[in-house]
Amino acid sequence: MRGLRPFLKDAWALTRPYFMRSEERWSARGLLLAIIVLNLSMVGLSVVLSYWRREFYNTLQEKNWQAFLDLLFYYRRTDSGTMPGFCELAAVYIGIAVYAVYLNQWLQIRWRRWMTTRFLDEWLADRAYYRISLTTDRAAVGTDNPDQRVAEDLRDFTDNTLTLGLGLLSNIVSLGSFVGILWGLSGAIEVFGLSIPGYMVWVAIAYAVVGTVLTHLVGRPLAALNFRQQRVEADFRYALVRVRENMEGIALYRGEDEEKTTLLHRFGAVIGNWYAIMTRMKLLNTLVVGYDQVAGIFPVVVAAPRYFAGTIQLGGLMQTVGAFGQVQGSLSWFVSSYASLANWRAIVERLTSFHGAIEEAREAAATSGFVKADAPDGTLRLHDVTLALPNGTKLLEGADLVLTPGQSVVVAGRSGVGKSTLLRAIAGIWPFGQGRMQVPANALFLPQRPYIPLGSLRHVVTYPHPHDAWTREEIAQALIDAGLPQLPDHLAQDQNWAQSLSGGEQQRIALARVLLAKPDWVFMDEATSNLDPESETDLYETLKRLLPNTTVVSIAHRPSVAALHERRLVLARADGHAGHLALGEAP
Repeated sequence: MRGLRPFLKDAWALTRPYFMRSEERWSARGLLLAIIVLNLSMVGLSVVLSYWRREFYNTLQEKNWQAFLDLLFYYRRTDSGTMPGFCELAAVYIGIAVYAVYLNQWLQIRWRRWMTTRFLDEWLADRAYYRISLTTDRAAVGTDNPDQRVAEDLRDFTDNTLTLGLGLLSNIVSLGSFVGILWGLSGAIEVFGLSIPGYMVWVAIAYAVVGTVLTHLVGRPLAALNFRQQRVEADFRYALVRVRENMEGIALYRGEDEEKTTLLHRFGAVIGNWYAIMTRMKLLNTLVVGYDQVAGIFPVVVAAPRYFAGTIQLGGLMQTVGAFGQVQGSLSWFVSSYASLANWRAIVERLTSFHGAIEEAREAAATSGFVKADAPDGTLRLHDVTLALPNGTKLLEGADLVLTPGQSVVVAGRSGVGKSTLLRAIAGIWPFGQGRMQVPANALFLPQRPYIPLGSLRHVVTYPHPHDAWTREEIAQALIDAGLPQLPDHLAQDQNWAQSLSGGEQQRIALARVLLAKPDWVFMDEATSNLDPESETDLYETLKRLLPNTTVVSIAHRPSVAALHERRLVLARADGHAGHLALGEAP
């Protein structure tokens, strides 16, 4: 964990954009100001209630029935002024408290919505999410579980920031309001012949300082433990999601025992860190609960001599006890909020590191060694291109390539040589390397495993375009041409299509997307590997028949697929050396 000053700087950096630069900044400031006013109004009412309790307890001591009724239901003129009845005070306090919470929640959800939109924009922009996934940082600080950081950490950040910030402000104002009351009620005390005025104030300060120091010493490890707990919880949840997404494969492999072992291992990390938090919280709670219990009786014991001496009445004693509790409670805010502060600090660290990883990824993308431009004549050109792995291993060095439109090309080479990486670089998503590229603008890239988004089947087929980009008839015809005549009747159905469709059907969905988009070039990374040879041949023939002007570039290992292309691009690489490209006629 970083020092206090850098941490506060990070917290302010996360908070400032919404209240200082966002399009909602004026309404956000207005809501925040209203919440602050309501919270301070509750502090003011607490001061009024302090004087009301003094008069009420004096009334009980004097057994004044009429004054008792007046203070409960009406009002009463006292030495302190006109004192409203408890019913009126309670009604106003309840109204203020209710709307303070309501407006707080309103500001929270607005702030969370803005921050979520901002983080998603930055995470998805310039394909930062993809570059982050390629990190070689084994600790994965700042890059693990982005789903949790967006969904949970942003929620907890807005909640804790407002709760702790408003709590601190209220306690500061409460301290300023009650310290004067306590000073006036305390009187002076003689210690070794020295008269100490307002001695109860000094006792409250000393009590709070001792409690704060002890709390910090005991609870200091909690911030790091909470940081780790959020990570191991997210890792366990992600492992469960992986099982759900790969149920069929696990069932076919009969890998239930292995999955159970893996899940329990990850859950063991959750349990182990939780036990560490429990142990630390046990020590902290022992201190905090003991501190609070002593604080309940401590001011009575300290102020009792003046009461028994007749210097103050029962009401004065109770007001002194109440004022001492307010002063001591305000000074002890750090003690009572320590666990929440530790959790908030862990959240700020996670969001800051995540935001830093996004910024680094985007800066790296902006300073990529690849110079990419649109091909004005539709010809794919690579000049002096070098490809590397994240660890620096070169897959290709100084390569030149020219592919003219109209001729289909199969990319060959042994597994792991870098064929898919070459297509990723052409697509503009692989950041490791350098060189100049001219790539046709109207190109579509098909991975081996098509992405199947959530939503209706119509949304699945038209992805990444809007679902209404084509008519229902056009989408239905594309599915039929792709060999999926059973699906057009289900276009409106919303279900988990990634689980419902087989691997071959998902690859046919990808072909339907090509038939709808009609790109000039289509790059296929083993995009038909889940189909049998006959179906594979039918797919390629369908492409040539319906999209005769589309140039097809395919990565494939089957000779039957290679035979469907006119040219052959071989990527060859010996172990420990950079590879090279060789373009020739298909056999």
